[in-house]
Amino acid sequence: FDFCQAEGKKRPSENLGQVLFGERIEPSPYRFTFNKKETCKSVCTKTYDTTKPEDKQKLDFLKKSMLLNYQHHWIVDNMPVTWCYDVEDGQRFCNPGFPIGCYITEDGRPKDACVINSEFHEKDTFYIFNHVDIKIYYHIVENEALGARLVAAKLEPKSYKHTHADNPDCSGVPMDISNKASGEVKIAYTYSVTFQEEKTIRWASRWDYILESMPHTHIQWFSIMNSLVIVLFLSGMVAMIMLRTLHKDIARYNQMDSTEDAQEEFGWKLVHGDIFRPPRKGMLLSVFLGSGTQILIMTFVTLFFACLGFLSPANRGALMTCAVVLWVLLGTPAGYVAARFYKSFGGEKWKTNVLLTSFLCPGIVFADFFIMNLILWGEGSSAAIPFGTLVAILALWFCISVPLTFIGAYFGFKKNAIEHPVRTNQIPRQIPEQSFYTKPLPGIIMGGILPFGCIFIQLFFILNSIWSHQMYYMFGFLFLVFIILVITCSEATILLCYFHLCAEDYHWQWRSFLTSGFTAVYFLIYAIHYFFSKLQITGTASTILYFGYTMIMVLIFFLFTG
Repeated sequence: FDFCQAEGKKRPSENLGQVLFGERIEPSPYRFTFNKKETCKSVCTKTYDTTKPEDKQKLDFLKKSMLLNYQHHWIVDNMPVTWCYDVEDGQRFCNPGFPIGCYITEDGRPKDACVINSEFHEKDTFYIFNHVDIKIYYHIVENEALGARLVAAKLEPKSYKHTHADNPDCSGVPMDISNKASGEVKIAYTYSVTFQEEKTIRWASRWDYILESMPHTHIQWFSIMNSLVIVLFLSGMVAMIMLRTLHKDIARYNQMDSTEDAQEEFGWKLVHGDIFRPPRKGMLLSVFLGSGTQILIMTFVTLFFACLGFLSPANRGALMTCAVVLWVLLGTPAGYVAARFYKSFGGEKWKTNVLLTSFLCPGIVFADFFIMNLILWGEGSSAAIPFGTLVAILALWFCISVPLTFIGAYFGFKKNAIEHPVRTNQIPRQIPEQSFYTKPLPGIIMGGILPFGCIFIQLFFILNSIWSHQMYYMFGFLFLVFIILVITCSEATILLCYFHLCAEDYHWQWRSFLTSGFTAVYFLIYAIHYFFSKLQITGTASTILYFGYTMIMVLIFFLFTG
């Protein structure tokens, strides 16, 4: 963007999670000294001569970014510098970023941030926020050795056309860049800093004012109630089926005088000789189950830690780092589960099974991730992951995750296969004609709706926090929704499984995996809807990136729900 650069300062180091999310922290040319007030201090002046093509290109890029409402994100002492302004209902909203500038359209309508100042009224003009008034609040520590702690940092973006760029006075008309302007454009960047003591805010609760201004908790409670109703409904159905049918069957057996009546069986008892017939593509199913177990435990532990407050927004990148490390360490359960199921399906090729468990799903994710990274490298983006980090991730995968998967698989194959309570017949039974709702596809499509209904409100906030840079801090809600999702997936699957077993269709293994796994397809549809309705993303590279990362999330979610 060609803003002022800090001379010769090193970049702060970042952890794995920040690098993976493309959060790069750059050093800043704005210099503060504690409790020293600065007024209208000059940072640098940029001059653009629109007759030169490279200058014109830089200026056009700046204009485009103002049109798309790009934001600055600044950090002081690990606190985001916020821009607070009044919204409707007399509430104050604190935005952890502030716009580069804004645009007044050709018919004189102010867009985005241009509404804050009535002086912005020239038509078809850009106004750049080249001056910031920063106010830093501190809290003097009484009991410890004398010192002060910063508890908040707020700023007001302003626009001034400085008459003397080398000796700015921060007054006068706003800095306007007309869309059709030619000749020389001079932008002087300046800042003012004031310090104010704030006795009421404790250092430990200094993030609260940002979170309080995010007004979404009532929607959360509504969505939790909505999900709980779905869970109660499903639990009721499952309990009723179990109690009703089993009670009836036992009563019927008690009434029988002689044993010959017991031969007339019905419904799901007819398939007892085929129910444990190994599924087609049992290898793939066992691999999916292994990877899914790994993701399930990873999600559970990560969310549990997040609930306890270890992964707050103040620890930048902690969430992603925690998830990646856990995923790497959880190779053992993946290998174990895959091996156990594969053995009980009567599989013999155990080497293939172990290799697929350790390489199939992670390989797909890594390949997708690598392609996204190549696009980012090509675009010269700061979100591109350096080659060293890629090597580190591969090392984690090959040197820790894969050996652990092998250990898990070794124990899984050593144990005896899961014993089935009934023998499998030699000859497969013929499956009768199925009604519409017990056919595989309609059942699977219906099965995904209920779990998706539980999560779609949370999904909106999560997508916002990934793509629109809003803070996500509602891990308590998320943990609740996660538990509800697990219960809903299980119960919806049990229900639909019961229905098609009653219709004497005994291919239940894949169907039970796909019934709840189909939630991921609804997730994909929702992500596409979100892309077109909420995001103003233009350009091929950005679109490919959005869908590339979405596909990774969809795959992980598919394995997890299945």
